[in-house]
This record gives sequence, structure tokens and C-alpha cells, in this order.
Amino acid sequence: MPGLRPLLGRRHFLASTMVGTVAIVLPLTGAQASTTAPPGPSSPTLTPAQPAPAPVTPAAVDSPIIGASAAAAQPIGDSSIRPFHYRATDDELADLKRRVKTTRWPDRETVTNDTQGVQLATMRKLADYWVNGHDWRRAEARLFAYPHFITNIDGLDIHFIHVKSKHANALPVVITHGWPGSIIEQLKIIGPLTDPTAHGGNAADAFDVVIPSLPGYGFSGKPTAEGWGVPRIAKAWATLMNRLGYKEYVAQGGDWGNAISETMALQQPPGLLAIHTNMSATLPTSVSKALPAGPEPGGLTVDEKHAWAQLSEFYTSGLGYAVEMNHRPQTLYGLADSPTGLAAWMLDHDIQSYRLISNVFDGASEGLTRDDILDNVTLYWLTNTAVSSARLYWEMRNSKAGFFDPRGVPLPTGVSAFREEIYQAPEAWARAAYPHLIFYRAHDKGTHFAAWEQPRALAEDLRETFRSVRPRAVIA
Repeated sequence: MPGLRPLLGRRHFLASTMVGTVAIVLPLTGAQASTTAPPGPSSPTLTPAQPAPAPVTPAAVDSPIIGASAAAAQPIGDSSIRPFHYRATDDELADLKRRVKTTRWPDRETVTNDTQGVQLATMRKLADYWVNGHDWRRAEARLFAYPHFITNIDGLDIHFIHVKSKHANALPVVITHGWPGSIIEQLKIIGPLTDPTAHGGNAADAFDVVIPSLPGYGFSGKPTAEGWGVPRIAKAWATLMNRLGYKEYVAQGGDWGNAISETMALQQPPGLLAIHTNMSATLPTSVSKALPAGPEPGGLTVDEKHAWAQLSEFYTSGLGYAVEMNHRPQTLYGLADSPTGLAAWMLDHDIQSYRLISNVFDGASEGLTRDDILDNVTLYWLTNTAVSSARLYWEMRNSKAGFFDPRGVPLPTGVSAFREEIYQAPEAWARAAYPHLIFYRAHDKGTHFAAWEQPRALAEDLRETFRSVRPRAVIA
């Protein structure tokens, strides 16, 4: 596979028209652009830090958001922060179910395993539940129980969730999703981070949580010209945190979120104290050179052999989606036309998470539910972001460093290594890769979507990672 080696060396390249009512849009200060978390089953009602200004309805203009309700386009150079709300139209939801119901199915795979891709039986079960069981209105209500905002950064509208803790001296954290994730992937950790006392933690471990949608994903604007790669996004996130009034903060992410968090650390914007990753970049040179097919480097420990087996499997059999999005994302027209095709494409990210999802649709009780999975796919469908999200791979096609290659992050770093991630980074590799490692924990379960599947474990890891930097934090 010499033609693919540049891509493989860079990584698995990880692989998320406005109609209807215009949302309320008004400028806010950084302090106003937040509120506390909505009440949960075990959480008291929290009062917004400041009363919101009286809403006004702007004139309708073209919006970069696709869906039923969007913020009006923000003029370039306008740094205001605007509340954002979305509601899909009934026609959009009916059209989605109609398309799923009338899927033109292919023949069944010719093998009895998943070596040919996402299996027909899994997709038929998914489609049946999508039509007959899934309720987007429930997902929509849950999603917009949190406060959402839009602000223009470097000419592009950036959408984000911003939840402030009720506890004093909360530490701000910007949390970044990846592909095929979205802001939905992060919802389960908002409560444990912003209200730790309601989730087995201490008030001293509280966070203010900022969760942006990547450019071209979800409710963020879709770039209309090239240039929105990881370095530019990293700079935009620093601008966002500054605009929200935070003088010091931390960053967290997995998948593209790891690349962005590590790049932020390399850029060292004023105020960034530390980072945490749940999909770290730790490959020793001997391992990187031996991929994709070996032979296995000598002298590996048991944990390192486990990581090697995962990496070898992924680099030889798991890169199909990434190769296409890295080279020809615009060709994926079918994903914008068929929700069933979109769902299958998103499920085929990595074998470990695919098998978990397949088990879920077989009725197993796993870290994810059928609703979790279809909430995320439906968000991609309603926002028509299958192709625009894929372009991030194309933007990074000429990256010289491997995605899993150590970057020499110059800031304190925490690493969570979940057992069935694309690879579970061994502690020895993490300590060699991160010169300022302040936290490492290996988990005996969990796949690629840690915040989504193992929210309690991830939230506790974030608390422990960032305790050492809290005394320095200056909260806006």
C-alpha cells in the first residue's frame, strides 16, 4: 500500500437551506453569553448568572445553518455573541422518515462477519427504529435545554454551547468533538462537570463548559473557501474563549478534538493552562515505521502488544472512509441524499465502536443507546453536513506529521486511554510522548466516543487532570 503510506503516516485521519422560523439574535457580552446547566434528575434548578436581554427578531437573511431555525448571518467583523435556537420543521422530519422507509437496499454481504463493512442486518434494524421508534423532538428538547450561541470568528459563524457552573471559581474548559461525532457526543458530561456535587464530586472541581461545533459541522457555518484546517480552528477556539471573557482556561478533546487541543497547546495562546485527551498521539518511532502491516517491533509489553494489534488492524482494514474524505470529499453526494447511506457511512468509523453499535441494535445494553446513535446521525442529516464535515480531512491532506505522532506538547497534559479506542495508548508511550504528563489512566472498557459512552469515567479524569492548575485560574 505504498500509495496510501502518506495518509497512514498522518493517521487514520479521523473520521459530523435554512427554512422556517428565524431564531432570536442579539449581541451579548461575554459574561451574558452563558447560563447555568438545566436541571437534571438529581440537579437543583440553577439560576442564570445574569438576566438575558429582551429578545428581538431580526430581519431574515441568508444563513449558513441548514435546518428549521437559525441565527441570522453575522457580518464579518462583528464580534457579538448571539443566542441560537433550532427547531426542525415537521416537513423535514416527515421527509427523513419517508427516505429511510423507501431505502433501496443492497444484497446481503457474502460473509458471515463484518469484514465487508456495515452489515445489512444491522442497518435494517437501525432503519426500522429510525422510522418507528426514534423521536427527534425528544432529542431536540434535550439538546436545547442547554444555552446555545453563535459568534463570528475569522469570517465564519461558530456555534457553541456555553454552560456556567453555579459554583464559585469554576475552571473554564473548551471541549471539542470529532468525526463522526458532534456536540451531541458531549452532552452527558455537561452535568458532571458543571455541577459536580450532584454527580459525586466536589464543588472545587466545577467547570464552566464551552462546546463548539467544528466548522462545517452541526450548526456552525460551512466554509465556502479552503483554509479551515486544524491550526485555524485552534486559533478560533482561543479567540472564542477570550471573547467569552476567560483569562485562563483548559482544553479537552478526542479524535479531531485531540488534534485541535494539542495544536492549541503548541500555539500557546495566552491563558491556556493545560489540555486533556482521550485519544492521544503517542506512537514511538519504531511502531510508526512498522505500520501498517508489520512486522511487529520486538520487545513490546503486554499493553504495547494490545495497542500494536489495534493499530495494525485499523491501518490495514479501517481507513476506507478516511481515504475517500481525505482525497475526494465532494464525491460523497449519496450521503446528502440518503439518510440510510449517511448512517452506514458514520457507523463504519472503527471496528470497535461499530461492533458496540451493532450490539446495541441487537438489543444489548451498552454505553450507548439506539437513541444516542440516531440523535447524532439525525443532526448530521438535518444540517446537511455530511460533505462539509468531510472536508476537514481534505484540509489536512498535506499534513507532514502523523496523526498519532508525538508533538512535544509544551503544556501540562492528561491522558485517558480507553480499552477499545482505535488504540489504547500504553502508559509508557504516553510518558515518552508528553513531556509534561500530569495524569494517565487506562480504562478497561470504552470505545472511541468516551464522553458519549463513558461520561462518568471521563468527567472524573478531567477533574483529576486539572486540579493542579486550578489555583492559577482567573475566572472572568
